[in-house]
Amino acid sequence: MNKIMLLYPPGKAYQRSEDRAQCNIDDSAVATIHACNDIGYAAAVLNNRGYKVLLRDYQTEKTGYEEIKKEILSFLPDIIVISITNATILNDINFINWISCFHSCEFILKGAIFFDVPSHILETLDLHNANYLIGGEIDTVIGDLVDCILLNKGSIDNVNGILYKKDGVFKKTDFSKWFDNLDEIPFPARDLMRNELYPRPDTGEPMATIQVSRGCPCHCTYCLTPIISGTTVRKRSIENVFAEIEECYYKYGIRNFFFKADTFTIDAQWAMALCDKIISSDLHGKIEFTVNSRAKPLEAELLKKLKKAGCFMLAVGFESSSDDTLRKIKKGTTREDNIRAAKLIREHKLPLLGFFMIGFPWETKQDMLETLEFIFEIDPDFIEIHVALPYFGTELNLQCEQYSTVKSASWGNDYFSPNTIGTQTVSLDEIQKIRNNYLLKFYLRPKYIAKKMIYCLQKPITLKNYFVHGLKLLNSVFKKTDNG
Repeated sequence: MNKIMLLYPPGKAYQRSEDRAQCNIDDSAVATIHACNDIGYAAAVLNNRGYKVLLRDYQTEKTGYEEIKKEILSFLPDIIVISITNATILNDINFINWISCFHSCEFILKGAIFFDVPSHILETLDLHNANYLIGGEIDTVIGDLVDCILLNKGSIDNVNGILYKKDGVFKKTDFSKWFDNLDEIPFPARDLMRNELYPRPDTGEPMATIQVSRGCPCHCTYCLTPIISGTTVRKRSIENVFAEIEECYYKYGIRNFFFKADTFTIDAQWAMALCDKIISSDLHGKIEFTVNSRAKPLEAELLKKLKKAGCFMLAVGFESSSDDTLRKIKKGTTREDNIRAAKLIREHKLPLLGFFMIGFPWETKQDMLETLEFIFEIDPDFIEIHVALPYFGTELNLQCEQYSTVKSASWGNDYFSPNTIGTQTVSLDEIQKIRNNYLLKFYLRPKYIAKKMIYCLQKPITLKNYFVHGLKLLNSVFKKTDNG
């Protein structure tokens, strides 16, 4: 039987399953690691085709190289599939080169950076050990790709969204098509995952990621989604999503969920239908979940349904308080929209995680300070402050080039250490210091600490986790400050 190994390499923790954001967990103020759904989906597809599959999340398991070597030599995979990020790609390539020194097999690399990537970008990477690159959605192509490689079945030119090496040169297939019927994709192979590695941030209980849709009709200049997932929202059926919730609850004992979507609330009727399904089921009151949203559209009826169905956190990308910046990044919202959304969410007593972004190439120090002071006006429960990162292929990358603020390609960089000099008037070092200072200013307020302590007294399980996350935040901020 042919054997496939799917893995996350060891090293710094990144959200490898989130192709559009690829969040740096270690340096984030609020992020926790999500389940490895990308290789989990791929594992399920390959299992269904009769392959023997081994799945490992080495970065989260904190596995050492000697143990990894021993496991690879014990399993002897025919193919190793590796999920990479823009920030980790150089280390990930070094990792496969290390493996090739003691085990011979085919390597497949999967990551957003390979989506319809120009040849001159690939030429800057040492890919002599990798013959296949997946830039599209892994679960829709991995089965046919592996069949081509191992069984000589089908034509590799018909496998959409990949690059394959021929005569030493990478050839592209079709990157213009997306798979529409998401109900046909099997649920992630959670029997191969260590589900306890992916906790809900406040309680520490296992939390499953369920991808409910793909694609976004919005055109935010910093976002990869319209490029890698398309501008049409492809939704799973309510019945299919609920069946996965039931499997997680009854088979794996998981009662906490992240309903992953590029924007969960973009179709309010669909979102309310899912809430109604939960409310009318035997699982109502037994499960809780978190979702993301834009500030607009967002209406009271949907928030009421979310609260009743068990939503324990709503994440909203506010980004900026400046109407000029919101217009330039094509956010489709205004300062007043942000204020209205935050007020609505508070009225429905839903905890709010607010995302903000500073360091756009046209911003002055005063622009950034106004956005950060705006945080206190809308007063979310938790915040994250990103520094604008111009991913290759995005409009923001072009904007940064126009302002001459890009200093290198985007690999090796993330939202906390982007590949820019900063803005035209503010250095990257100063922007990072401003970010760190405002994180401390927000989270160390006596009023804020007192509020969270009262919550912990009401829900004691959260005390330990808030303490751990608080230490992580302080360590990250002060480490950055010291290095800066």
